[in-house]
Amino acid sequence: MTNNIARKKRHRRIRSKVVGTSQRPRLNVFRSNQFIYAQIIDDATGKTICQASDMKNKGKKTKLESSKEVGVAIAAAAMKLKIDTVVFDRGGYKYHGIVKALAEGAKENGLKF
Repeated sequence: MTNNIARKKRHRRIRSKVVGTSQRPRLNVFRSNQFIYAQIIDDATGKTICQASDMKNKGKKTKLESSKEVGVAIAAAAMKLKIDTVVFDRGGYKYHGIVKALAEGAKENGLKF
């Protein structure tokens, strides 16, 4: 089993338990080789409420620094929309490294998990 297939299997298992509502939407994380993406999703309506990524900062900072900035940006976008509590969906990735940095950046700026 390849790493990507194993991640997708873990993500399916996580998604069976983690559901976002309109009162407490889901903060989804996707990590590619170059970038990290975060979006807040209302699963009841199936719509993305807000999103943030580090595509504009390519090569200017380390991945840890830019992922923390993505966490700060997604928290700021959520606060503008008066969302303060979310369910964290790590996307099948382990909770360390850049996924953890994104989560800590969001928590430090007022988003509650």
